Amino acid sequence: MKINCYISLSCSSEDALRENISHALSLEKIEADVNFIRIDGNRAEELGLRGSPSIFVDGTEVQPVNISGFS
Repeated sequence: MKINCYISLSCSSEDALRENISHALSLEKIEADVNFIRIDGNRAEELGLRGSPSIFVDGTEVQPVNISGFS
């Protein structure tokens, strides 16, 4: 499994996100390649991201839901 987390430069949720993902993977006994990528608003727009953090599991966006804008 591959998890990519795109986080804005001003987002303060990275520590909690790392902890939550680690805890969930541990509980489910799943191994994953987890990447945390800090990007600016221009790069987020190029990628079509809708929020921060934006989380993709095996290429499918799972977070955010019903949010617009990357901040």
